[in-house]
Amino acid sequence: MSISTRLFDLIRKPSAAADPATAENGLRDGVLQDDQRERLEHDRQILEAPTTVGGDGIQRDAEKQLREAAELSLRRLHVIQRGRCPQCGEHLRQHLFASVCDTCGWHAYDAPRQGGVRVHLTGGGAGEAVLEGERCYLVKEGSLLLLRDDVVVARIQPSVVGWIEYVWPKDELDQRHKEVLDLLTISCGWCEKIADPDSDGFHMVQVAFGANQERYCFCGDDCYEAFRKMYPSRVHRNCYERSCHECDLCVKRYEDEAEGIRTLAKDFLREKRR
Repeated sequence: MSISTRLFDLIRKPSAAADPATAENGLRDGVLQDDQRERLEHDRQILEAPTTVGGDGIQRDAEKQLREAAELSLRRLHVIQRGRCPQCGEHLRQHLFASVCDTCGWHAYDAPRQGGVRVHLTGGGAGEAVLEGERCYLVKEGSLLLLRDDVVVARIQPSVVGWIEYVWPKDELDQRHKEVLDLLTISCGWCEKIADPDSDGFHMVQVAFGANQERYCFCGDDCYEAFRKMYPSRVHRNCYERSCHECDLCVKRYEDEAEGIRTLAKDFLREKRR
């Protein structure tokens, strides 16, 4: 399932005040997870820093090693941005906040910034032990490090770990979705002006004029109604009002519109894999 050519053209079109190169960099970086974006910025700083003239051999060797590591990291991140696994090269399953390779098992995902994690220990029953922290890490030998207030508060053996729960508050999820949408520039399907998804009159509709489902965005009620009058549905009369989830009269290209504007960003990630 990929975004339509028309909508992709609308999304990637920068605003008049935006620098096209900056907007494109933001869209590409938006495919990465939080930790990967931090690494990307760090690697860029290393490679853009001037090479030290003089100095002892240890310092020169260290700088050379840093630059080589940064170049390797950037190559891996570029592969991820193109929708490929950096480990085996197969296609990634990319979501807004997670990337998974179901071929080799490589994965990367965002953890909550506010909610933290809960480590459920084995033992069964309603009284099973639960350890809470801000972040946890699975280290090489298999142990789990649990952090709270920037310090390690527990080192847990893998044999006693039942499962790990990531706590996502609703307000943080909403903020994350907004951050993704801020990377996109959406134009109205009627007047072609910039459409603000947060405005009261914004509409995102999915409609079929032929055999295939299409999707359009509108900046306000007037543009939406003008579009409806100019382009009535050809598949069935109440296509504009009917839920796509309950309809099987056309070939579906997108997920249920009930997910709202978030589906635009999800489809953008699918397009980046092509």
